[in-house]
Amino acid sequence: MYDLTGFQRDLLYVVAGLEEPHGLAIKEELEDYYEKEIHHGRLYPNLDTLVDKGLVEKGKQDRRTNYYTLTRRGRRELDARQSWEADYLED
Repeated sequence: MYDLTGFQRDLLYVVAGLEEPHGLAIKEELEDYYEKEIHHGRLYPNLDTLVDKGLVEKGKQDRRTNYYTLTRRGRRELDARQSWEADYLED
């Protein structure tokens, strides 16, 4: 997880928080968070990077739509990240 960009980490959290989201659902969540438009040219290559790293799986919903799910490795990486963050945020 240390080698991911902040945007890729945010993508991972959104995929984890939604049930088999498609690209546009992920895009909308991030646009709400960032309060600006996320271009397809930024979104999909970064999702593909997460797939290539084995953190996210990509499936086909139909001929035009893919969905994304967190892998077991992705879940472990998120859990480790949250534990690491908690060490610094605890009172």
